[in-house]
Amino acid sequence: MSRALLVIDVQNEYFTGALPITHPAGHLERILEAMDAAAEQKVPVVVVQHHFEDPEKPFFQKGTPGWELHPEVARRPHDLLLEKTMPGSFTGTQLEAWLRERDIDTVTIAGYMTHMCCDTTAREAVHRGFTVEFLNDATGTLPLSNSAGEVTAEELQRSILCAQQMLLSEVLDVEAWKGRL
Repeated sequence: MSRALLVIDVQNEYFTGALPITHPAGHLERILEAMDAAAEQKVPVVVVQHHFEDPEKPFFQKGTPGWELHPEVARRPHDLLLEKTMPGSFTGTQLEAWLRERDIDTVTIAGYMTHMCCDTTAREAVHRGFTVEFLNDATGTLPLSNSAGEVTAEELQRSILCAQQMLLSEVLDVEAWKGRL
């Protein structure tokens, strides 16, 4: 098994902007722990950064402080920095080709938001034949309230993780994942 760690959208918007990640506790620390373990064990790290091409969107506008990577992620080593404009990290990017060139067959998902870009990327990976590991304590989300209803961050995180574990990903925590490296 050859794996890569995907660190998805750990950008300032989720800390100082309009979309503060609230669950689970310690999410950023676990992401950084996974990045450090990957670097130590020579597991390739792909940092993914989202931006919207539509200037009317209120966040993730390229060049703004909210769009920038969290400073702790930005200062850590990575093998590829990938920009995306859609929720999935494979859509319209070089990710699949980059992974295949390196004979990587497993991707490990960390980052934000569990229910959006992490979930979509995991599903895209499965559809492309990759094995997926989904880090339950190194992904995070927030409460949602819209015309479809309301859900707490904890409920949303648990729901997505349960759905991922059903037929898509292996859901595990960073400590268990580090034991595999």
